[in-house]
Amino acid sequence: MRDQGEGEPDAGRVGSGTGGGNGSDDGSGGAPDLGGAELCESGIGAPGREGRAGAGEWTYAPPADLAQPLAERLKGFPREPEMWMYALRSGAAAAIRAWLGVYHRFRIHGREHLPTAGSFVMVGNHQSHLDAPCLLAALPWRTLHRAFPAAAADYFFQSLPTAAFSSIVINALPFDREAKGEESLAVCRALLETPGNVLILFPEGTRSTTGELGRFRSGIGRLVEGTDVPVVPCRLVGAHRAWPKGAAIPRPAKLDLHIGAPRSFGHLPPGRETVGTICRELQEAVAGLG
Repeated sequence: MRDQGEGEPDAGRVGSGTGGGNGSDDGSGGAPDLGGAELCESGIGAPGREGRAGAGEWTYAPPADLAQPLAERLKGFPREPEMWMYALRSGAAAAIRAWLGVYHRFRIHGREHLPTAGSFVMVGNHQSHLDAPCLLAALPWRTLHRAFPAAAADYFFQSLPTAAFSSIVINALPFDREAKGEESLAVCRALLETPGNVLILFPEGTRSTTGELGRFRSGIGRLVEGTDVPVVPCRLVGAHRAWPKGAAIPRPAKLDLHIGAPRSFGHLPPGRETVGTICRELQEAVAGLG
């Protein structure tokens, strides 16, 4: 879900702030200063606010950013976890999955390819604001608060309504497209080092105006080169008809999400040539689905 680069690590760095549909298948339920942020969802930063103080004991401390205005807290990453956000996100996810299934006749093909352990990256074609919700709907419920679609900070986090939707409902990771991309990549790498996290990227960097798959930018290659992090290619079919760029509301077009077998690239030597190879292979993998 992003326009003009949303979801692409080349876009920039993580946004400012001190944050310390289902279809026919069923889901199962230097680096930047992170300021000691605590994030149960991603595992980035210090241990969670709720932790064992001793045998059989639990301690709780208020969020470190509680004194900040809500708008600033929503823009930050990592974000402090709060139960009301979890509850809203869970309810919204249920509503979105139901809406996708009824209004768009959403179907998921190849869900068995999703890794069942460890962290991984999902990469997909980018045609519509429906893309991120559809990829999120393919994931099991247990990953709801551990899946992070990348989104442009200057597009989705400028106003309170869009920031609230992006942060609370979509659980988006904000990118600042005006700064260097290495800081964003560093945060993504840290996120993927914690088992159980899912990073969702759209390497084209912008929504297609024609429905055709565009060139994958280098960010995804730079992110996974020299690592064994699985990358899962995905292709959403029908999103350009359902909600093309510039349209005010989505139309009831059918959506089909095709998920391919995961790939890893740790066997390739790091370097510019490998980055290009990764981008080409993933672009071809996405194009060949469906």
